[in-house]
Amino acid sequence: MSIPALSVENVVVGYGGPAVIHDINLTVEPGEILGLIGLNGAGKTTLIKAILGLRHQEAGGIQVFGTDAQQKTARKKFAYLPERFEPPWFLSGEEFIEFSLSLYGEALSQDDIYTHAQSLALDPQALKKRVQTYSKGMRQKLGLLATVLTRCPLLILDEPMSGLDPKARSLVKAMLRSCKEQGQSVFFSSHILADMDEMCDRVTLMHDGVLKFTGKPAQLRSKSKGESLENAFLRFIEAA
Repeated sequence: MSIPALSVENVVVGYGGPAVIHDINLTVEPGEILGLIGLNGAGKTTLIKAILGLRHQEAGGIQVFGTDAQQKTARKKFAYLPERFEPPWFLSGEEFIEFSLSLYGEALSQDDIYTHAQSLALDPQALKKRVQTYSKGMRQKLGLLATVLTRCPLLILDEPMSGLDPKARSLVKAMLRSCKEQGQSVFFSSHILADMDEMCDRVTLMHDGVLKFTGKPAQLRSKSKGESLENAFLRFIEAA
């Protein structure tokens, strides 16, 4: 049996009071896309921050490819894109990508960077401009591009589709599928459940700080008689 890309076991996180997330257990397998869904305030971002080591866990353990997530060897194996991505505005897009890759000991030629940028409909000429001139959608594309190009075996993305139009979302989905085909694992949150249904091997549903369901999107849909994943999600939490 292969070692999971990400393993979260019995994790509890609080903020000096009652637990915000309770007894969380999940795994992301190599080459798997796992989607995290839930209402605002359900605990999704808290869970992601716990995985990153940005929130102290009161109990449980988190491993990346079999190594404690706090170890440097584990941290080198994942890259993260936050929901509110704000790159340094004084850098050009190209400089930011080069800096991001350097943190992982990676480097790409300018031509390679431009080719990947075009796959997200990000004009290579725009990469020469300072980030302060970018729209929100352009900044989001830049962040995703810099994250994917690290070639990390595990990508952790918090609302990666935020601020993107339908065409851009389609291109992002194609890029993430390509990551999966190359053996990378993707763990991401999103409120766009149609995208989750289309992309994810499995989804995990968080409500009130607890994981209520983990399985294939079709399994969740079947709980609401084959309706859309969004309707299945709403019916599920209403009954929770």
